[in-house]
Amino acid sequence: MSAQPIGERRPRRGGRPGTLQSVTRALRALDVIAACPDGISAKGLAERLGLALPTVYHLLTTLVEAGHVVHLPDEHVFVLGYKARYLGQSLSRQLAVAPGIAGAVRWVHQHADAAAYYAIYRGTEVVIAHVADSPRRPRVQPLDVGFHQAAHATAFGKIMLAAMDPQQRADYLDKAGLQRWAPATICDREVLEEHLEHVRQSQLALDINEFQLGLACMAVPVHDQAGGVAGSVAISLPVPEFRARRWTVERAVRQGAARITRSLVLEGRGR
Repeated sequence: MSAQPIGERRPRRGGRPGTLQSVTRALRALDVIAACPDGISAKGLAERLGLALPTVYHLLTTLVEAGHVVHLPDEHVFVLGYKARYLGQSLSRQLAVAPGIAGAVRWVHQHADAAAYYAIYRGTEVVIAHVADSPRRPRVQPLDVGFHQAAHATAFGKIMLAAMDPQQRADYLDKAGLQRWAPATICDREVLEEHLEHVRQSQLALDINEFQLGLACMAVPVHDQAGGVAGSVAISLPVPEFRARRWTVERAVRQGAARITRSLVLEGRGR
């Protein structure tokens, strides 16, 4: 099951100042095509983007020629091109963590018996940089390397939001919004601020049915040499199992975060 925001925002007709409308439209088209496992027709894409069909054909022609989109004439649909794979690979390389951090995340996965995640700040964004899972304990979709949405609805995101200063957090939330991902998502700014204060005090964050119905996640902060929050380590489990194993899981997550903190201090790096 893949989580998606409930009630997607309608596409904007124009762009923000300083942006190129044609580029913005092309990138939006790629986003829509990537979200369609079986591809999408030009007409369907035009409807999703709120654009005229001739405009969409111009966009698709450009994307096909660039290798980012492929046309399947028999199915009458457009799908991602093979260059998209290189973009994903390049992102993974840019987000790659040090061996000591990867080993600590894997340790959490093994000892918590749950999929484990490591998130960092990347500029002003909160992004997953590493995941350790297995066929028995698979990662939650779409919580993969590069995921940078739903900070208010995920345990790892709450850790990172709580560590921001008030102005940074306000700017982040103004840009990202508070979309509802599941029935229990916190979508009220004041309620979220109260919740994040508790996260700061306890140095632990939970999300239960907030990102995905039936899913529970737990996260704790990772600190850098100066004692600031450099990242967060998290796990995901079905809600009933999480409640049954809560304290064992928390011990493993806290110990894993301590291992990553030691690794960051020893290596003198903050990612």
